[in-house]
Amino acid sequence: MLDWITLDEATIWYLAVFSIVSFAGTLMLVPVLVIRIPEDYFAEKKRHGWEPWAHEHPVIRWSLLITKNILGYIFIILGIAMLVLPGQGILTILIGIMFINFPGKYRLERWAVMRGPVLKTINKLRHRAGRAPLLT
Repeated sequence: MLDWITLDEATIWYLAVFSIVSFAGTLMLVPVLVIRIPEDYFAEKKRHGWEPWAHEHPVIRWSLLITKNILGYIFIILGIAMLVLPGQGILTILIGIMFINFPGKYRLERWAVMRGPVLKTINKLRHRAGRAPLLT
């Protein structure tokens, strides 16, 4: 059953390196992203139709939207793989979900962030960076 490991040792090393790099990357990237969230982002029950590239040409807007969603699905696939490989599988899946668009995404994000320990940790990170806590 474990013969495939010895046959493809290079792949195992690539996966191990990717796992270490993604773990270190998430440890550095998540605090930066949390700090950049506007303090009133989760204050409303419903999200207003805001899109950072809404004023761009339709071809550019759709290209960015498709690229962002493809990147999100790649993160989700890699996160699922990391559930059985070393790495931050669940965190990678959550990052992928934040990239993709689907109905109810804002409610899911808001629900996850408003959990007591999550909100407390986010606000602690924001406090250390000199940012106001998230409004609920």
